Amino acid sequence: MDTENLLGQFLRARRELVQPEDLGLPVGVRRRVSGLRREEVARAAGVSTDYYVRLEQGRERHPSAQVIDALARALELEEDATAHLHELARPAAGRQHGQGGGPEQVSLRLLRMMDAWPHTPAVVLGRRMTVLAANMLGEALFAGHAHSGDLVRLVFLDPDARTFYPEWDRVALNTVAGLRQSIGADYDDPALVELVGELSLKSREFRELWARHDIRQKTHETKRFRHPLVGELTLHYEALTVNSAPGQQLVVYQADPGSASEEALGLLGSLTA
Repeated sequence: MDTENLLGQFLRARRELVQPEDLGLPVGVRRRVSGLRREEVARAAGVSTDYYVRLEQGRERHPSAQVIDALARALELEEDATAHLHELARPAAGRQHGQGGGPEQVSLRLLRMMDAWPHTPAVVLGRRMTVLAANMLGEALFAGHAHSGDLVRLVFLDPDARTFYPEWDRVALNTVAGLRQSIGADYDDPALVELVGELSLKSREFRELWARHDIRQKTHETKRFRHPLVGELTLHYEALTVNSAPGQQLVVYQADPGSASEEALGLLGSLTA
C-alpha cells in the first residue's frame, strides 16, 4: 500500500468518480479518461491546471484550507470526505493519529454498562473494525462465522457473508468507507497494511471499493441480517464515539417495538442464555 502520496491518490480517485454532467459539462465529447479531466477540476476549483497537477503528483502536498474547500466542492465531496481531505493536506507532524498497531483496551466501566443491557445487542469496535468487546446479545448477533470478531474480514472473506447480509453490496461499500474514515491518515499502521494487503489479494470487490477512496463515518443506519438461528432481523444502530478511547466506537442495535425483529431478537437472547 503506497503511503507516499496520500493526498494525490485521494484526489485522483475522487476525480475519476465525478461525471462531466455532474458539473454541467458537455458529455458528447470523446473522452480518454474516466470521470473528470485534471483541467476541469482545476477550473471548477479556481486554481491553475499546473498547480492541480502538482497536487495529484505529490509535488505540492500542503494546499491551503481555502484550496481544499474549493477542491471538495469541485469533487462534490460530502462532509466526512472533506474533513479527510483536510487531514491529508496537513503536514505529517500536525496530523491526528490514533493508537496505530498497539493493543486497544476497553474500559471496565464500559464493559459493565454493556452487560447491563440484556435485551440490546452492543459491541465495541476498534479502529480497524475488529470487535474489541460485546455484551451477550451482541456476541450472539455475530456468532457462528469464521470471522465473527472482525467485521471487515466477515464482510469480504466469510463464505456466508452474502447470506448473513441480504443487502451485501451496500454493507460492503459502507464497510470500506467506514474503515478509511476510522483510520484517517494512519496508513502506516502495520495491522492495517496487513489487512488491506490480505483483502486486496483475496477479494476483487474489496480491491475495487478500496480504490474508490470513499469516506463515510459510521453513525446510524438500518441494517438487515439473516441470522442462522432466528432468521430475518431488521435492526437500527447508533454508533457512538468512545471519548475515553480515541478510535473506538460503541455500536448499539435495536429493533422496532412490537416488530417481528424484536421477537426474533428476544428469541436469540433466550437461546443464548
